[in-house]
Amino acid sequence: MSQRPARSVPKTGAAPSDYTTSAAILDTAGATPMMAQYIEIKAANTDCLLFYRMGDFYELFFEDAEIASRALGIVLTKRGKHGGADIPMCGVPVERADDYLSRLIALGHRVAVCAQTEDPAEAKKRGPKSVVRREVVRLVTPGTITEDRLLDPARANVLLALGRRKAGESASVYGLAALDISTGRFSLSEVPAAELASAIARHEPREIVLSEAIHADPALARLWREIPAPVTPLPQAELEPASAERRLKEQFGVSTLEGFGQFGRAELAAAGAALLYIERTQIGARPTLSPPTRESAGATLAIDASTRANLELTRTLSGERRGSLLDAIDRTVSASGARLLAEHLAGPLTDLAAIRHRHAAVEFLAENGPARATIRENLARAPDLARALSRLGLGRGGPRDLAALRDGLDAAQALAAHCAALDGLPEDLAALATRLATVDAGLVGELRAALADDLPLKRQDGGFVRAGYQAEIDESRLLGQDSRKVIAALQARYAEETGCRTLRIKHNNMLGYYIEVPQGVGEACLKGVMRETFIHRQTMVDAMRFTSVELGQLESRISGASDRALALEAAVFDALAARILGQAPAIAEVAEALAAFDVAASHAELAVERDWRRPVVEEGFAFVVEGGRHPVVEAALRQSGAPFIANDCDLSGEARGRIRLITGPNMGGKSTFLRQNALIAVLAQIGAFVPAARARLGLVDRLFSRVGAADDLARGQSTFMVEMVETAAILNQATRRSLVILDEIGRGTATFDGLSIAWACLEHLHEQNGCRALFATHFHELTALGARLSHLDNATLRVTEHKGQVVFLHEVVAGVAERSYGLQVARLAGLPAGVIARAGAILKHLEKAERDRPGKPRIDDLPLFANLSPPPMPEPTPEAPDDSLRRALDAIDPDALTPREALEALYRLKAEAVALH
Repeated sequence: MSQRPARSVPKTGAAPSDYTTSAAILDTAGATPMMAQYIEIKAANTDCLLFYRMGDFYELFFEDAEIASRALGIVLTKRGKHGGADIPMCGVPVERADDYLSRLIALGHRVAVCAQTEDPAEAKKRGPKSVVRREVVRLVTPGTITEDRLLDPARANVLLALGRRKAGESASVYGLAALDISTGRFSLSEVPAAELASAIARHEPREIVLSEAIHADPALARLWREIPAPVTPLPQAELEPASAERRLKEQFGVSTLEGFGQFGRAELAAAGAALLYIERTQIGARPTLSPPTRESAGATLAIDASTRANLELTRTLSGERRGSLLDAIDRTVSASGARLLAEHLAGPLTDLAAIRHRHAAVEFLAENGPARATIRENLARAPDLARALSRLGLGRGGPRDLAALRDGLDAAQALAAHCAALDGLPEDLAALATRLATVDAGLVGELRAALADDLPLKRQDGGFVRAGYQAEIDESRLLGQDSRKVIAALQARYAEETGCRTLRIKHNNMLGYYIEVPQGVGEACLKGVMRETFIHRQTMVDAMRFTSVELGQLESRISGASDRALALEAAVFDALAARILGQAPAIAEVAEALAAFDVAASHAELAVERDWRRPVVEEGFAFVVEGGRHPVVEAALRQSGAPFIANDCDLSGEARGRIRLITGPNMGGKSTFLRQNALIAVLAQIGAFVPAARARLGLVDRLFSRVGAADDLARGQSTFMVEMVETAAILNQATRRSLVILDEIGRGTATFDGLSIAWACLEHLHEQNGCRALFATHFHELTALGARLSHLDNATLRVTEHKGQVVFLHEVVAGVAERSYGLQVARLAGLPAGVIARAGAILKHLEKAERDRPGKPRIDDLPLFANLSPPPMPEPTPEAPDDSLRRALDAIDPDALTPREALEALYRLKAEAVALH
């Protein structure tokens, strides 16, 4: 059979997410009926691990079993033979399937869930060897999960689809459809090919789908290798433009898309691919999606993947949330608020009016502590409305999702009432408060009346409808749970009516329920007033047995009471879910408004807690930060009680930005200073206050960072190559409105090569890009450019020495570093004393050779890329007799020695001195 095209391997170190099965295994010849059914289903789902339901377990066979056993760490066994070989098998309990699914999904695998769709009793009617019907009811993939136990509550679960259109003979424009079926969010955008990687990084997708043609494009091959998410190609024939538009119309029940806005062909192609993939993975279930919104070009601050990683915006370099900027600033109290904050941080605004509206909202909440506290209390008791609504729309909801909507809408109503009583509410918050009250108030009352206090996870478990809500359910429960009491009550009534205290209602498998009375009483019942009530069943030696219409009806109701109670509760659930879904758009608006309130209140809480200030964001090329601090480093220092040294930064210019060239020792704080100013710009443009005494910033359109270095062995690139690739991207893309931070450009190669490259990059940033930039370097020769480049200033990190030890003051001041203090830093790092001493001697020799070299060129007169030769290394000189003794003394650290070690060292020194003299 034909196999699907190969997919990109997840970057997890796990087995590939392609599950190829050999033709021999897919042959059903000689297979048992059950295995033949498995093979048939597996043949239709070769790109997934198949969870095949057998009783209380999901079983996996053949290669699927081998992959799953390795990934999950479970025992691999065998079951029978196929094609003359043992069949590998492993399984997971159905009750714990979500736990195993979450681990497989985290590794980038896809899983087809195959359930029994027939009662085993029905299968037996077809014959003793008939197999219960099974069907794949769902494909579980990283980008299409909806269960709470499989999702990170604070992170969006984005499925990203790509489309493409030609914009010329060699240029292409890419459409992106970002869709989160766990919340219903759906956005479309178009970007040129050069910005595709940056746009993908902004969305942080869990999974990417695209056409086979895009996936096979050689120009994009490296991109697919770099993306830390599985990439799934779809058949080109199924992604025609007409079918894409049709799927959109069907999804939203409209005859035209004009009401949603104007979308380009690439965007429509991406949207069609996303909906096709959802249709396949959800096996016909249609999620509740918000109408697609179009993100205009340039609406967000462009940040490429490298800069996001360097600045650790949402994840640290090791991939953890802890230690990132997001972790440091997150004061949200709801899952939806945490997700929206991460979304804002991934795409800071470039719309000046929108930024100022956000700042006004934060300022109002920061200045009104009691109002902020009440708002946060209401938000804290609001469950995740968006995800609960999505599960109901897909038919996967449970009673707790109904309760989440009840509690969330109740909190929204309380918050709306509180906001109505506030004076001077800013425009943004007033608009949000209005959106909170768009849902029918009666829905909350209905849910409150219908739902019990203690709710099961699944609707099939029953017991979630409150007692007194529906009489039929109460009666069915009474019959099912308290049948003995009901029978006893009927028995007592019959005993009173017949005057027979020994009348009993009994049960056996032959007759079911029956009334038993003594022989004499029975004869009277046949002739007296009870003859119209009692129906004779049996005559015994000393007793007679009867039934009654009432008892027969009661028996029928008792025997089906539990099933009837479950059916009635299911009907209540369906009615409530239908009513909720009827107001899905309004509920989605409430969910979005709650999240936005939470983010604004979070920023305000943080501002008050950390004494952050409202920045002034404006047009132009200003960049003035007074008393700026690094938000993450400051948070870490607060825990230890150490102060953070604040610093100023001014990169302002009238028609362009300025460059600040920073010199100073390692560990002096250059990288922290660079990063903190980039993070202040990001915080300002997401609408937050900033860690500074004052900040006035001109809008930044693109942010670039080249900080730190590492090999990329997978791409065959050295540290220096990675550095040059990232620097090239900056020099080619930065505009006058951009902010650039560069650290140690040129340090990965020979000294004069690196100096030449750094020099040329500085000139290019100054003359061509004209952007605002911070440029840290150890090439002190570059500081002379401050006299030649009108928009370049020199700054340094203050350092002092105390008792022979270097002290880093972490204070940025105007000027030039006098020395690098490299040997002092090496000593702090723990290099052996002998190495430090030898390095000091070599350094003195090199510095003397540099001073004494005739014709030494000055940086002022040095032509670019001059052919300079490094000074010669010093020749080793014979040691004087006392040199070895002196080195031995220098190598001893008295504070690190135990008394015994000190005594032994003294004896060694004495012995060596005697030998020398």
